Amino acid sequence: MVCLDFGGAGFEAAAQELARLAESAGLIRHSLVKGKRDRPDPKLFAGSGKVEEIGRAASALNAACVVFNHDLSPAQERNLERALERRVLDRTSLILEIFAQRAQTSEGKLQVELASLEHLATRLVRGWTHLERQRGGLGKTGGPGEKQIELDRRMIAQRTRVLRRKLEQLRLRREVQRRGRARREVLSVSLVGYTNAGKSSLFNALTHAKASAADQLFATLDTTTRRVYLAQAGTVVVSDTVGFIHDLPHTLVAAFRATLEETVHADLLLHVVDSAAAGREQQIEDVNKVLAEIGAVGAPQILVWNKIDLSGLAPMVDRDEYGKICRVCVSARTGAGLDALRSAIAEAARARSQAREAAAVETLSL
Repeated sequence: MVCLDFGGAGFEAAAQELARLAESAGLIRHSLVKGKRDRPDPKLFAGSGKVEEIGRAASALNAACVVFNHDLSPAQERNLERALERRVLDRTSLILEIFAQRAQTSEGKLQVELASLEHLATRLVRGWTHLERQRGGLGKTGGPGEKQIELDRRMIAQRTRVLRRKLEQLRLRREVQRRGRARREVLSVSLVGYTNAGKSSLFNALTHAKASAADQLFATLDTTTRRVYLAQAGTVVVSDTVGFIHDLPHTLVAAFRATLEETVHADLLLHVVDSAAAGREQQIEDVNKVLAEIGAVGAPQILVWNKIDLSGLAPMVDRDEYGKICRVCVSARTGAGLDALRSAIAEAARARSQAREAAAVETLSL
């Protein structure tokens, strides 16, 4: 694994996260090569001297692949594979590999396939350097002299259109379900947060569901929705969503937009934070960036500091200068603070009902 420092903060945290990503993908970590540069090398990203060091380490360990904690251009990836004589994965490829392994539902598999094809489309050239690039043919295989790479690009484009059409159908189905909940005035709550912050564990604790929860990155890819009755708020709908990460690939954000729309249209966002994580403030910022990218900025948000049994914090509720709840400290594992969180959700439900009643009265007066 390779992690280079370009002068930014959080280098050690980035190196640790790279190791966890590799483990989540099923790779065995043998060695971590660190480096420092002012800017990436246009040809090899890491520079010729550092690439030689990486090559020596990989050869000594007989490593099957080399993982870079950075996004590589197609040319850089191709040049590195030639220099290192083994497979090279950049950060985006590694995350796509994890998503491909974890997707369980048909929708999740469609979204991962779409993201993978869009990423592959920029890297087709390296797959055909050892083959005859010219081929003849008739009908569907293209005209005489058509290049193999052009045929593959057309096939990827066709498959991409099919996937987008299927995902659009799923999006419309979700829209119908959301409209039904809106007519019944059911509060929609969406759990968002950094990967491995404990969203699925908190979801299970709130809804008594049995959603998959594991101490690994991206344990949840498919949105799970459950109804739960709160004594002070009635029935609410809680959704568990895919976790975010620093520099989440844009292809994944675009492919998972159908799933993430559950977050965009939520009435309340519970932003789950790993209170025991050293870089929690940076993680909060990274999650808010993705939320802004997908347009989920209008709904009220409550920070839920989870895992207080590990951080040593006490269960508590913090309010802002306007008296609104802004943070709740809980432990999904022990159940500490969950009653306070349920009360916070009920308070948000009452505030939503009051706002709707006020808007209806104002409309009638006009």
